[in-house]
Amino acid sequence: MLRLCLIFLAVPAVAVAQPFSHEAVQKLAQGSFREYLELLALPNDAINPPDIQSNVGFLERAFQKRGFTTRQLENKGKPLLYAEWPKHVPGAKTILYYMHLDGQPVVDSEWSQPGPWKPVVKQRNSAGAWEIVSSDSLFTSALDPELRVFARSASDDKAPIMMFLTAFDGLKELGADPAINVKVLLDSEEEKGSPAIRAVVQANKALLACDALIIHDGPRHQSERPTLVFGNRGATHVSLVVYGPRQPLHSGHFGNYVPNPAMRLARLLASMKDDQGRVTVPGYYDRIRLSAAERKLLAETGDDEVAIRRRTGIKLAERVGGNLQEALQFPSLNVRGMAAASVGEKASNIIPHQAIAELDLRTTPETPPEYLFGLVQKHIEAHGYHLVKGPPTDEERASYAKLATLSMGSAGRAVRTPIDSPLGKWAYASLQQTSQSGTPVRIRMMGGSVPTDSLVEVLGAPFVIIPLVNGDNNQHTFDENMRIGHYLDGIRAIAGMLRSPY
Repeated sequence: MLRLCLIFLAVPAVAVAQPFSHEAVQKLAQGSFREYLELLALPNDAINPPDIQSNVGFLERAFQKRGFTTRQLENKGKPLLYAEWPKHVPGAKTILYYMHLDGQPVVDSEWSQPGPWKPVVKQRNSAGAWEIVSSDSLFTSALDPELRVFARSASDDKAPIMMFLTAFDGLKELGADPAINVKVLLDSEEEKGSPAIRAVVQANKALLACDALIIHDGPRHQSERPTLVFGNRGATHVSLVVYGPRQPLHSGHFGNYVPNPAMRLARLLASMKDDQGRVTVPGYYDRIRLSAAERKLLAETGDDEVAIRRRTGIKLAERVGGNLQEALQFPSLNVRGMAAASVGEKASNIIPHQAIAELDLRTTPETPPEYLFGLVQKHIEAHGYHLVKGPPTDEERASYAKLATLSMGSAGRAVRTPIDSPLGKWAYASLQQTSQSGTPVRIRMMGGSVPTDSLVEVLGAPFVIIPLVNGDNNQHTFDENMRIGHYLDGIRAIAGMLRSPY
């Protein structure tokens, strides 16, 4: 039996548990690696229900092996997995842990290994390049924290799931139970925007009832210190179509006579942002108010702005906020794609009949989807456009010089938990005690989106996102990876929270 020692220390307002020793965590991790590699070998693109069912079945058995009771929550052939620790702690708070078991699509040929579903272990060679080594390297007595496992979902999000299960292995070795009541929800379509999660959570509201939510997803702060994120922007998709002639026309015969919708679209989009990157749509930022204390906290996050600009290949950042974190507190307007006729060898000398732009509007709690969409609509109309619901009729073409369609697709709402809330204090104190990587970073609101709005609005519980994986994990692209040192840190952090009364 592993000798794991937990000592409870007094910290302001929160009792937290001292972390497991490094040796104990390493043994726990090594006891989980084979199961982790087996899980990574299961394809998990949510477009294929049988693959999702295989992952759900594997993880259901894994949770049951640790003593959890489980239930598959129906979702049109792609069930979500619910698990609950059966030993209820009278008077203790209930925490619902959210993670996801699905992954992004893959292009096999892009991966520097036999395949994205064939996990491999790699280390850097003397030239700094990654090379495959034997998986036996994961089981040496002096485990190298710089080793990495490469596979789809190695970090996003199967690693946190395995860290969580391994933390319970540690509690079992100790003969201990969590100091909180524990529920788990594993999403099966997070990488597809979790289209069904609101309905599933609503249908199982009593089952999922909790006092707070912990979300293990995403990478840690670039400093690689323990990270707490107290909010996230929502993502709202908007389509804008500007119409030209009834059909494409010869540019020689009609150039200088028939307006080009691509040019009009370009001017319209350019009118929405200035050269400093600030949205010029009237009212877009008016609801955002940051106090001096909040600006101070945002600056203390400690982002290396020079390194960020170097990594992204830009000389100057947009001037929406005084720094990256401040900029992320504002709603954004992004052109995520444009199309008009063809380019390259397929380009023709034509005036296209229409030009399309796909936008994503990142929302904040103060600026919900409907509010931002309404502002954009007014802005377009103020530039002389008559909005129609689809391709214009002959009557509409004869009546209006500028015609466009503006439609809103999926609309994600932003949510945020106060940093000084009881949940925030509890999570911060626990991470601070278990950290071996410095003082935890507190992020007021991150720019990306996860389906927290559905969980928070239906369950009525506060949340905090606690990322556990390395920032350079290549999630959503090829050669996704998980650093072993972070895997060990994650086990330690989760075990500490489980044993800290809330």
